Amino acid sequence: MTEHHLEVPLEEGRLTELEVGDVVYLTGIIITARDKAHQRIFEEGDEPPVDLEGAAVFHAGPVVRRVDNGYELVVIGPTTSTRIAKYLEDIVDAGVKMIVGKGGMGPDAPEVMKDRAVYLTAPGGCAALLAERVKGIREVHWLDLGIPEAIWVLEVEEFGPLIVTVDAHGNELSGE
Repeated sequence: MTEHHLEVPLEEGRLTELEVGDVVYLTGIIITARDKAHQRIFEEGDEPPVDLEGAAVFHAGPVVRRVDNGYELVVIGPTTSTRIAKYLEDIVDAGVKMIVGKGGMGPDAPEVMKDRAVYLTAPGGCAALLAERVKGIREVHWLDLGIPEAIWVLEVEEFGPLIVTVDAHGNELSGE
C-alpha cells in the first residue's frame, strides 16, 4: 500500500501509479454528480455544464446552506456508486479519469476502466472530515435538480483518505 498526494485534474500518466489498496489524497478541483445529473447527461442528452475531460467526479450529495455571498458546505459524504454504475462506460468515454464513491462500480468496472480511469472509495462516516478538506465552492450547476443532485465544483486540499478500489490495470480490491 502506497500513499499518494495527487493534483486534480490529473496529469497524463498518473493513473498507472495507483494500485488497488493504495491511499489517495486529492488537491485541486473535484465535481459532484449523482443519479439525476448522470441521467440528464447520458439519457436526456444535455450538454454537461462542466468539462469532464480529466475530471474527478465524486458521487456525493453534499449538505449545503445558503449564505450572503453564495453557499457554504456543511458536510459531504459518498453516496452509493452502484446506482450510477449503468453510466460508467459513458462517463469514462466522456474523459473522466477518477470516480470517487462507495460500494463499488459493478462487475464490469475493471474492464471498462482499464487503462482509462480509476475508482476510489471514500470511507463511510467521514462526511465531516471530508467537508473540512473542501476549501471552497467554485460553481454550482443544475440547482433545479435539488441541492444534493446539483453539480458542485469544489476546490479541495488533501481530500481523503480515499482507497483505490479499481485501478487502471484492471484490478479490483474486492476481487483479491
